[in-house]
Amino acid sequence: MSGLDSEFARAQFPAFAEPSLRGQAFFENAGGSYTCQPVIDRLERYYRQRKVQPYGPYEASRLAGEEMDEARTRLSAMLGVAPDELSFGPSTTQNTYVLAQAFRQWMEPGDAVVVTDQDHEANSGPWRRLAEDGFEIREWKIDPETGMLRLEQLEDLLDERVRLVCFPHCSNIVGAINPVVEITAAAHAAGAFVCVDGVSYAPHGFVNVGEIGADIYLFSAYKTYGPHQGIMTIRRELGEMLPNQGHWFNGDALYKRFTPAGPDHAQVAASAGMADYYDGVAAHHGIGGDAAARTAGVHDLMRAHETALLQPMLDYLADKNSVRLIGPREAAQKAPTVAVELKEPGIEAARRLAEHGIMAGGGDFYGARPLRAMGVDLDKGVLRLSFVHYTEKDEIEKLLKALDACL
Repeated sequence: MSGLDSEFARAQFPAFAEPSLRGQAFFENAGGSYTCQPVIDRLERYYRQRKVQPYGPYEASRLAGEEMDEARTRLSAMLGVAPDELSFGPSTTQNTYVLAQAFRQWMEPGDAVVVTDQDHEANSGPWRRLAEDGFEIREWKIDPETGMLRLEQLEDLLDERVRLVCFPHCSNIVGAINPVVEITAAAHAAGAFVCVDGVSYAPHGFVNVGEIGADIYLFSAYKTYGPHQGIMTIRRELGEMLPNQGHWFNGDALYKRFTPAGPDHAQVAASAGMADYYDGVAAHHGIGGDAAARTAGVHDLMRAHETALLQPMLDYLADKNSVRLIGPREAAQKAPTVAVELKEPGIEAARRLAEHGIMAGGGDFYGARPLRAMGVDLDKGVLRLSFVHYTEKDEIEKLLKALDACL
């Protein structure tokens, strides 16, 4: 097929057959996506048949452990990393705090970390707190008009003291897709590692982490059609260099070194359902090859579909004198996460949109730093409209009609 069969994709999500959601268009996907059927099936099966301590000698326990291993093995293959370079945690925020603790123990006085003011707070706050221990925090600032990060400004911050550069693949406010490969190359040339917050990009297609070169890549499964888990990949060189944050007896297992809490067995096992979904979409569209190739093909289908739907929405908002459209105006440069500043609080506009069958959100979305940098009143925040590949053209048209009535 030349394009995404969105009807097939939607059929994999029970929410679209749910009577209580009928007639409503979902535009708050940046806060959490619908869950696909394979994840629900695996979660239910685990709770019904495998809810025992995994990795034991009896059948239910053996199968429980195998399903957990399957999730890690299949997702790592999709992301282009080794199985033990991928780990699960209760959330991306928690994973980042654990990482920050490891860097706190590993770095030396005078070392520096670069953060941005474009980030969601989860990939900014934990690193900024390293200043409490005397480490230098350097801020890569966005353009206050566009919300964009400029590579040349990062290069001005880099020197031999920088140990880590933390930045988002794309912002959950600005939505601009940052050039991860170029940023990573610049950081590596200066001798620094990179930590990429992929939470706002991953819902629009998994990337090959091995190819883009990120040392750390984090995202949240509940935003990528799965359970509430944080997923982290960390390159072996760095993972073995940092101090173990788990139990001492797990120190030799890379995927256990940064998960001090015990895993949520059922949710980890259910995460394999995301691989099932990607494989189903790939097979339906005739995409073959290994796991990474199939994932790349599905990524491209998703992005092409989203980009085609996004451009009319951006054009509409850019022409509205009563709103300020934040971020790029070209859909190819942006994930379909669209924030607009209004004269009223964003949540009030979201309430009126709800009366027209539009599910959206208003506020700061843990993005107070970029909003403040762009001069947005934090008491009002923004109206945020976000969608993913299962959104259809008629839902975009419904949104635009609702905006006409509400703005």
